Amino acid sequence: MTQGADILVLGAGVFGVTAACELQNRGYQVALLDQGVGTRSHPLAASTDISKVVRMEYGADEFYMALVEEAMDGFRQWNEALDRPLFHEDGILMLTKHTMQPGGFEHDSYQMLLKRGHSPQRLDCDSLRTRFPAWSTEEYVDGFFHAKGGYVESGALVDALQTKAASDGVTLIDATATDIKQDRDKATGVRTMDGRLIEADHVVVSCGAWTPVLIPELRSTVRSTGHPVFHLKPTNPKDFETPAFLTFTADIARTGWYGFPVHPSEGVVKIGRHAAGWPTDPLHDERTVPEETYRDLRAFLASTFPALADAEVTYTRRCLYADTPDGDYWIDHHPRFANLTVATGGNGHGFKMAPLLGGLIADRVLGVNNPRLDRFAWRSVNASEERMEACRFTG
Repeated sequence: MTQGADILVLGAGVFGVTAACELQNRGYQVALLDQGVGTRSHPLAASTDISKVVRMEYGADEFYMALVEEAMDGFRQWNEALDRPLFHEDGILMLTKHTMQPGGFEHDSYQMLLKRGHSPQRLDCDSLRTRFPAWSTEEYVDGFFHAKGGYVESGALVDALQTKAASDGVTLIDATATDIKQDRDKATGVRTMDGRLIEADHVVVSCGAWTPVLIPELRSTVRSTGHPVFHLKPTNPKDFETPAFLTFTADIARTGWYGFPVHPSEGVVKIGRHAAGWPTDPLHDERTVPEETYRDLRAFLASTFPALADAEVTYTRRCLYADTPDGDYWIDHHPRFANLTVATGGNGHGFKMAPLLGGLIADRVLGVNNPRLDRFAWRSVNASEERMEACRFTG
């Protein structure tokens, strides 16, 4: 069976579903293809989780801070349009075990916030103990609170956007793409695991860590890494509700640890580690968390949140990042196939750009001049240019 569309988007996570909505609203007939699309988010996708941090703090990187400033307006607009708010702007807490110093993630973020006219509140041990009693003030001595930030219910938002895509006229195709069909220097569509051929004038590959499966030439560039996520059941949930407990980073560039208040429907505290991660094959590797990471978690909890030290772990997952060598997104036309666009490389910080991603990808697909896309172009990155986002723990 053959189906067709003007533009075929592969992958219905946050990159793909926002691109599909935007392109459909620009007047194109769009098809969005993914396993289970329209019924459930892909269970192994990076977007599929109960929460993602939304923060504008990027150390000294003003480019990304400006993007998230704009994205937050988009999250607020989605809150108004959706059946219930999914962006919880309760503020974000960034603390350190040492006095903030120039060159450090928290210090540089704090200074950049001031430069751009924001009002972060510096915290010392006394103010931390008073406002956020769950924290150990013996470990954390400096940092700041910023009211603009919080978290988004990520899986619920992706599901809502898929529903919106369908209502806007996007064709949802529940299938798994096996390969891209090509005719000389043109991509003409994809074949699916169940034997279908989906044809299109333009193909967008937004499959996250699975992207190199369909575009093998990116195997050495878009690397799949796994990162631990834990859901904890606190004995006294009210101690971990806002405003006494907020979305946080815990000296993150030195430890990798971050987390969230009690989830409004799940009743758990989610904690993850934003670090170098483990190389993980998206097709074959199990998504389990190594035993030593449980020990690391317990040590972190004991020193940081004593009331969570013995909390039951109700769920774990190994969340996949699609990493690029320089930590930037990868949104560009394929150098050999002008009608094939790649949109990937979330690097563990893509979801906070969700309201902007669709527009960025659509501009690239349609050839609209957008200077922001220069940073996300198809590129060759040498060893001296390799880097990770400023808050990512590399130890």
